[in-house]
Amino acid sequence: MADTTNEKTSGGWLAKLRRGLAKSSAKLSDGITGIFTKRKLDAASLEELEELLIAADLGPSVAAKLAEGLRKRRFDKEVAPEAVRGALAEDIAQILKPVAKSLTLDPAQKPHVVLVVGVNGSGKTTTIGKLAQYWKSQGKSVWLAAGDTFRAAAIEQLQIWGQRTGAPVVAKESGADSAGLAFEALEQAREAKADLLLIDTAGRLHNKAHLMAELAKIARVLKKLDPQAPQDCLLVLDATTGQNALAQVETFRQIVPLTGLVVTKLDGTARGGIVVALAEKFGLPVMAVGVGEGPEDLRPFEADAFAQSLVEG
Repeated sequence: MADTTNEKTSGGWLAKLRRGLAKSSAKLSDGITGIFTKRKLDAASLEELEELLIAADLGPSVAAKLAEGLRKRRFDKEVAPEAVRGALAEDIAQILKPVAKSLTLDPAQKPHVVLVVGVNGSGKTTTIGKLAQYWKSQGKSVWLAAGDTFRAAAIEQLQIWGQRTGAPVVAKESGADSAGLAFEALEQAREAKADLLLIDTAGRLHNKAHLMAELAKIARVLKKLDPQAPQDCLLVLDATTGQNALAQVETFRQIVPLTGLVVTKLDGTARGGIVVALAEKFGLPVMAVGVGEGPEDLRPFEADAFAQSLVEG
């Protein structure tokens, strides 16, 4: 997913990002003001700041690292809340920059296969539809595979996105074999010389053994047609789950070779800090973030813009 937006569009996106992260930034900004108004940056205030950062879902490790960065800069001096927010935004951006990588299609692969995984309710199917719309707008031919065959609603939802974006959808009846469907989808997309094939999958974490077996089987059958497939495996995470997102990454990492994350629903939570915790713990590329319902609200991840919007609003 490459960022080809012009400045005008980007300005609109940055405004949406700020609005989307408003709940998270208000929590942090107000907390920092409360701690540092007419007060020294000392051991007590740094401890309060750490607690605030942990409460905002940045996690203990990131909180400690950021507090230590501030201590080295301005320890035992009176400091304005604005200066603290600015310093934190800089340090958070440094944590995020290594993971700010867009999904890039390999032109040598026709199609470039992306397996999309995640628990039910994380926004997987919607993310696939938005990715399809984005790549269609870039002039790419896109196919979709309704591999979450356990939920009739997921199949119908993907078919609606297919109609909306003009992307062919390979689907079967509810309960069909998802690996067989993925195989057929890759066959058809290859024959059509499509640029991109996005494959939806089921996400029943409560039955992990079954999910593991199913995803392993999908990967196995795809490799019979294309030894390189899937070229990408994206995990979709719902930001409103907070620290639970870390456990989901751990689980799915055991099942499939994850190449990137997509974080959705940042506009519905005060837990935007989870993106920083994910970056620091796993170092997996954050390929896109979602801050709204519209197709244009899923966009490439920008470290500086995100860090500033998170801390300063």
